[in-house]
Amino acid sequence: MKIAILGEIHNDGIDFLISENFEIVSINNYEKSNLISNLSEIDGIIIRTANLNADILSKCNELKIVARHGVGYDNVDLKYLNEKKIALAITGQSNAVSVAEHVITMMLVLSKNIFASDSLTRANGFDKKGSLPDFFELYQKKILILGFGRIGKALAKRCLGFDMEVNVYDPFVNNESIISNNCKPVELIEGFKIADYISIHLPLNDSTKNLISYNEFSMFKKNLILINTARGGIVNENALYEALFNKNIFAAGLDVFEKEPPSENSKFFTLNNILLTPHNSALTIECRKRMSIESCKNVAFFLKNKSDLNKSNIINFNELKF
Repeated sequence: MKIAILGEIHNDGIDFLISENFEIVSINNYEKSNLISNLSEIDGIIIRTANLNADILSKCNELKIVARHGVGYDNVDLKYLNEKKIALAITGQSNAVSVAEHVITMMLVLSKNIFASDSLTRANGFDKKGSLPDFFELYQKKILILGFGRIGKALAKRCLGFDMEVNVYDPFVNNESIISNNCKPVELIEGFKIADYISIHLPLNDSTKNLISYNEFSMFKKNLILINTARGGIVNENALYEALFNKNIFAAGLDVFEKEPPSENSKFFTLNNILLTPHNSALTIECRKRMSIESCKNVAFFLKNKSDLNKSNIINFNELKF
């Protein structure tokens, strides 16, 4: 059986596929015509950032599973996969720690004004430290975590280590589960009003697009630090820019953008109260290994040994009925 790998993944996953006697096709040219010509006889696809729309998928005559090297899957046409009973898998076990640590890093860097202190020191301004902007502790601050899946839970655990008050909004998780993790369930608007920090861990869909926009920014505290490592589009970027430019919130950290990469003249580049990273919160060396192995196992076990498959990784499990 043939497995196509779209993009580079850690060799540990590739070695596993080879040990299972799969034929591997590596593809780094994501142009539509190239994908169509190379995927027609492929049994499984492992995908990172390439887009697989219905036009491309309809030419994949032997396809049985698409495995995301990650947890987001808005670059794959799930509706088409469901219609054709093709599985969609994610690496649900791999990236929680990496993303949670990235959020904590952003919280600390922004709260402590680290870059301003570094610049002052490098400019021989050691004795002028009193001129630095105020900076803050995480201790006893309130964080609102939007989404309480694996990443949200991993972040909550680390925030509790800083003695923060962890508030959670997730309409798909029962309150008992939130409380059992030493967190407080809150309604969305209540959480917006009390939060010192907000961290987003939701998928992008019709109900979450522009979840935070102009009206929501009017509710936030002036000291709010907003962090999005989930998907661009959940936060309205024009509204965020205005809130930061007008100092209506303290700061923001973005690892994801509505358009990736952002434009060369992005307005965010003019601000000094935003921290920007290139959608790499899950790309620690440890996480890259885990995602590579998990995505390859998703494909291998689905095709050859479903008894070993982690069925919770199959997004459309209920549609497939296997």
